[in-house]
Amino acid sequence: MKILFLITSFLFISFFTFAQRPQKAKLIWADEFKKDGLPDSTKWNYDVGDHGWGNEELQYYSKKDPQNARVENGTLIIEAHADSTHPKGYTSARLVTRGKAAWQFGYIEVRAKLPEGVGSWPAIWMLAEENRHGGWPRNGEIDIMEHVGYDPGVVHGTVHTEAFNHIQGTQKGAQTSVPTFKEEFHTYAIDWTEEKIDFYRDGEKYFTFENTGGDYQEWPFDQPFHLILNIAVGGGWGGQKGVDPTVWPQKMVVDYVRVYDKMPSKK
Repeated sequence: MKILFLITSFLFISFFTFAQRPQKAKLIWADEFKKDGLPDSTKWNYDVGDHGWGNEELQYYSKKDPQNARVENGTLIIEAHADSTHPKGYTSARLVTRGKAAWQFGYIEVRAKLPEGVGSWPAIWMLAEENRHGGWPRNGEIDIMEHVGYDPGVVHGTVHTEAFNHIQGTQKGAQTSVPTFKEEFHTYAIDWTEEKIDFYRDGEKYFTFENTGGDYQEWPFDQPFHLILNIAVGGGWGGQKGVDPTVWPQKMVVDYVRVYDKMPSKK
């Protein structure tokens, strides 16, 4: 009986210890860009067109054009070009995981070098996979990284909802300084949970958007979102100081995209 008690106690303590031990973050989706050529069609779709994309942007987003989006030497390159054969004078690419992969909560990180030059507007961001609440911004938007070329080295992390958005001047966000944005790779990430969205640059948190407890007008982030990578040209924000016609082509170089079920612990 004593031996049985000791065995039972040992098993209980072992189970309790295991249950209390923090579980490691699990990598649930990634693209390491190992195969040269067009982006992996099992992971990426394209948004196509030049209708301004709600921001009076100038670029035509192409589809399956290696000049604008390609994988080479272990990186994804999104490249914007001046191109007089298009009505607004520019081409670029906008890659999306819509229809391929979307996530509700998790840690999403992208390691990238950014373009420079007045008129450039690269972004790493997320939109809702479904239209549950109506047009933008009711379904929400998570801007993991935005950089406008006329303000070099200032990276923005922002959320938009019906209650908090730039049209009303109520958007929620912050900025972080990245002086070597073009020369060096930096990691831009969010840790998204039911309670909040934390924004990181190179592992350092610089902004938190907390769940207010309100309805979708303030917190629409209880549904799957897909990822978007693009370079816009000009537009209401990127083109506030005009577009320098001499700086093109410009490219965003992406080393990897990784999605975990939660934020990995620091080693």
